[in-house]
Amino acid sequence: MNPARRPPAALPNPAGPPGPPSSFFILHSSFLLLLLALLVPAPARAQILPGDSQLALSYSGQFVITGSADKSPLLSLPAVTTNAAFINLEPAVLSVSSERIKQSLYRMLGLPSVRDWQGKIYLNLHPALWTDENVTVMARPIDQTWSYHVQLPDVVQTDRFLRGMTGALLLEIANRHNTANGHCANLPAWLIDGLSRQLLQDELARVVLTVPNSPLNLPDRPRKSGQERNLDSLATARQILRNHPALTYDQLAWPSEDQLAGADGGVYHASAQLFVAEILKLKDGPARLRQMLEILPRNYNWQLAFQSVFRQEFPRPLDLEKWWALTVIDFLAHEPGPAWTPTYSASRLNELLQVPVAIRASSNSLPTHATIPLQAVVRDFKLDEQFAILETRLRDLRVAQFRMSSQFIALNDEYCQVIAGYLGERLGPAPRASSAHHPVPTPVRLKPAEYVRRLNALDARRQTVEAAVYRNTPPAL
Repeated sequence: MNPARRPPAALPNPAGPPGPPSSFFILHSSFLLLLLALLVPAPARAQILPGDSQLALSYSGQFVITGSADKSPLLSLPAVTTNAAFINLEPAVLSVSSERIKQSLYRMLGLPSVRDWQGKIYLNLHPALWTDENVTVMARPIDQTWSYHVQLPDVVQTDRFLRGMTGALLLEIANRHNTANGHCANLPAWLIDGLSRQLLQDELARVVLTVPNSPLNLPDRPRKSGQERNLDSLATARQILRNHPALTYDQLAWPSEDQLAGADGGVYHASAQLFVAEILKLKDGPARLRQMLEILPRNYNWQLAFQSVFRQEFPRPLDLEKWWALTVIDFLAHEPGPAWTPTYSASRLNELLQVPVAIRASSNSLPTHATIPLQAVVRDFKLDEQFAILETRLRDLRVAQFRMSSQFIALNDEYCQVIAGYLGERLGPAPRASSAHHPVPTPVRLKPAEYVRRLNALDARRQTVEAAVYRNTPPAL
């Protein structure tokens, strides 16, 4: 069967699992495009070129949009046309949205002018056949410079559209002083996703337009006034990170396909948005990110460019990890949300004090999954593995402290003090633990035996508190 004739019933359910994220391919070819003949002076507004109603230029001339006369069969499905997660694009509308997205992105990065672009961005619309189609961005060298080609379905998920457009614009910024003889800039995923999520949460109604006179998205996407914008663009991220630990910096640097697609409950997207927002708050943060983009093509990977630009703030990778862990704690402390019940607090604290492991009886046997206490980490793991596990547990305990019921606040904080003591870190008491009667003093570095002794003592106290909680909790009906 011709896929273009596939009946609407065969299309995927819009509420189904997300597909893979927008893709970025770097192609090194030297062919000339006929569209380069369209390098005419930029008109005052988005212009539909005469003779072809499916071809448009944006008002700055940077975006060249082409589209098919055919429309997506998805537009006949009410489950799509009434879903605010999708937008319907056509060349004239896309030319306006593209310029608005560029303006908002430039403003976040502190770029002085939207006119200083070097590479054209070609946007090609095609009829969407599936609700989970990707947005594909390709960079191509041509005439000692770069051009960018974005393949877009005409019905697309809003977050994928913004991610693709953000990636294309960042590539153009990074490659401005990079001749086509070199290699294309390698963008970090967290930068693309962090900035695009910021646009999605704060600028969506202003920068993303759908086809006029269409019911698509109108019921569920009200416009924001100027005063309502920028109030808390991280509200969604805060809601997600209240109940799920934020990713570490290493996890942000190497996200999986499921995380990029949002299949982890949005934890990666929330972490990336918060990370970018906090980097921008650093002294000269926007200028530092612009500098990182500029030197990306001259570095083997983006990690080297990031380290070079932010060396003063983060001389070592460990300094960056510590800054990020404290940033997450401070972020959640401003609005911790409702406290957990005593029984859930007991369960959550017990979970955080255990480490999942896979055990094999022999080299050829299948692994069995179990948990071990934090005391066993010191006994059974190498020193670098101990530190990686305990630093993650310390961060998660500090975050959980803001939601613990009153019975477990002091205990939670004392566990943090013991772990920090073994790691050689000195922590002040967390805000809600300031009333603890017996804070544990933190030496420069606890020895393993003292670390185990203190954890054992805390475990005994915790069991007593848990027993009292469960005695006073009425049975569920």
